[in-house]
Amino acid sequence: MEERNLCGNKGNMKEFFVLLQRREIGGDIQLKKEREFTMRIYKAETYEEMSKKAANMIFAQMILKPDCVLGLATGSSPVGIYDRLVEWYQTGDLDFSQVTTVNLDEYRGLAPDNDQSYRYFMNSHLFDRVNIDKSRTFVPDGLAENAEEECKRYDALIQSMGGVDLQLLGIGHNGHIGFNEPGDVFEKGTHCVALQKSTIEANKRFFASAEEVPEYAYTMGIGTIMQAKKILLIVSGKEKASIVKEAFLGPVTPAVPASILQMHRDVTLVGDKDALSEIEG
Repeated sequence: MEERNLCGNKGNMKEFFVLLQRREIGGDIQLKKEREFTMRIYKAETYEEMSKKAANMIFAQMILKPDCVLGLATGSSPVGIYDRLVEWYQTGDLDFSQVTTVNLDEYRGLAPDNDQSYRYFMNSHLFDRVNIDKSRTFVPDGLAENAEEECKRYDALIQSMGGVDLQLLGIGHNGHIGFNEPGDVFEKGTHCVALQKSTIEANKRFFASAEEVPEYAYTMGIGTIMQAKKILLIVSGKEKASIVKEAFLGPVTPAVPASILQMHRDVTLVGDKDALSEIEG
């Protein structure tokens, strides 16, 4: 299906995205288990196409509910999505003025103006490029002196908003979502976590060296993530194929944090063909 066959002129773009969301229920692949777990999966040929498909869904959410609460993610995976949303804002097809955002996580010890902080990332890739009210964009405070109080504050903040309407997620090589690392239990609320070596190794490309990567971070807990009304998970690259299979065709276990998404009632996975290569069929 090509956009031009549905969009028509520029004035119909918003209607197209809502129609797309309604018509593509079921996706390219469906995963079903005995407990009636169903996930909508959309396969893309490339990272760019994956970003476009995922951005379509965020666009639709914003059209259906202009004052929605979006849960946002950082890292390399969502950059293409944010670029696409900015393009639509610049052409006058998307309005962020009523949107509220809450981010998944933040490194502990980094100031908002540190160029490796997630607040800085969000400002650079999205917030400074659209008409969003910065006072309604929330990221954990990496400089909070009392970690326990900061976690309680962030959970209370999300609850005061009525929860998240759509939560954007990526998945780590070890199955983490946010900075919820593999462990013995699923952490319920926002917490401060010691990052595993594999996560530090994966993130060192953003720093001058692995030694500069913070060892601790604040993250929304699994319970907070699971309370989102909708979850949109994005994944790309052959190196993620095995963990995608493990997370969604394997058992639900805190050893693979993303596996808990099998228990959510409204999850959409958008991935490129390489990332989805082990779950097709």
